[in-house]
Amino acid sequence: MAVTRNMNPKKCPMPSQEPDVRNKNFDEVALGYTYDMAVNEAKRCIHCKNKPCQTGCPVGIDIPEFIGHVAEGDFEAAYQVIARSSSLPAVCGRVCPQESQCEGKCTRGIKNEPVGIGRLERFVADWYRNNVHTKPTAPAPNGHKVAVIGAGPSGLTVAGDLAKLGYKVTVYEALHVAGGVLMYGIPEFRLPKDIVQHEVEGLKELGVDIETNMVIGKVLTIDELMNDYGFEAVYVASGAGLPRFMGIPGESLNGVYSANEYLTRVNLMKAYKEDSRTPIMKSKSVAVVGGGNVAMDAARCAKRLGAENVYIVYRRGMAELPARKEEVEHAEEEGIIFKTLCNPVEIHANDEGFVKSITCIEMELGEPDASGRRRPIVKEGSEFVLDVDTMIMSIGTSPNPLIRHTTPGLETNRHGCIVTNGEDGLTSREGVYAGGDAVTGAATVILAMGAGKHAAKAIDEYIMEMANVGGAQAKPQTAAALKETVEAVRR
Repeated sequence: MAVTRNMNPKKCPMPSQEPDVRNKNFDEVALGYTYDMAVNEAKRCIHCKNKPCQTGCPVGIDIPEFIGHVAEGDFEAAYQVIARSSSLPAVCGRVCPQESQCEGKCTRGIKNEPVGIGRLERFVADWYRNNVHTKPTAPAPNGHKVAVIGAGPSGLTVAGDLAKLGYKVTVYEALHVAGGVLMYGIPEFRLPKDIVQHEVEGLKELGVDIETNMVIGKVLTIDELMNDYGFEAVYVASGAGLPRFMGIPGESLNGVYSANEYLTRVNLMKAYKEDSRTPIMKSKSVAVVGGGNVAMDAARCAKRLGAENVYIVYRRGMAELPARKEEVEHAEEEGIIFKTLCNPVEIHANDEGFVKSITCIEMELGEPDASGRRRPIVKEGSEFVLDVDTMIMSIGTSPNPLIRHTTPGLETNRHGCIVTNGEDGLTSREGVYAGGDAVTGAATVILAMGAGKHAAKAIDEYIMEMANVGGAQAKPQTAAALKETVEAVRR
């Protein structure tokens, strides 16, 4: 049916809690579109022939097709289009950096605001969860087994894609609940945990087994999974949960947290609940060092836990903040104080060994560094003291070394990230694939999912080709040998 286009230059605003209300609770900030809002926003899409928005999506959702269904009010059809490519639509609609991906490519965004693709994806996923209760049908098994290490976004994506092809997939998760960073890192007010678990339950209904409290490298090794448990391939999606610190005096004081620890206590261990027994600082003034999304999450959590003053301490300017623009705006609205162009150099203690204050030094931006960003330079003699009782380090993470230390022949780089053979995720070990933050270092949820989709395709091709050339007994010992064997078969 013909749909009347909406040529409004601005996207439909997202309803949300008022800033001075939401900064005192952990309820979701954004309230979501109504039926009419979603349909009206979907009508802003002009359905470009070459679909530039789709090229900006790491998992390749057919965005114009699903938006077209929304414009017609057929939300179930819209969901099915999204589900062809994404295992976690309700998650992606909330936490993806759409402004630099799909919406960043939107034709409407050249002269006006882009179509609210992320908001529409969230609406469709929420509508489906609330209105459709048909359980997915597990496909017929194909007789092959794959192990996945880590139940975060990349691992769950691989598991879902392979399960749909009939593989028996077992996911091994180190924590007591599946979800990875979606559970321990991203706060409830950005991503409600029941939504994550709903997506996880959908994978279980497809036949995916999820084993929690399984620290691979300790309980079992990759070699044991392949040699003793009969898994034909292993996908490593163990994330990047090892925090980095600055190495400045006073970092060992009480009241200094890594952002990972702080957010894990707040989110996964539910320190935000009034009756929680999880220990966490009852802070009055907090300094969060860093400028990414994780730093915004930590700062906003601290504010909600009762801190009067919460500072973002960042060595570059506001324009260089790596966090999403939306998250920065929300933080500012909620009363977070930005101390940009400054860097901490020392943490001071009170008589009990707790943080009392920090000394910072002002910075100025010089010439671009190797990354292309202007390099911060110290302004001599510009030191000042900031009175805080809690400090949260959010300056990046790296992969836990456990996997690489217990897997002989697994190549890693100087940052501890697993080295792979391009998009397919093949590592230096035959039959072992990897993706997500374990390969790239800390990145976005959707990029981890994109890596999972590519790896799932490669794993399927690998196992099917191995079956065609003689099965597991004929398995070549190296990736190069496999390539030669397959090419010989094709000839």
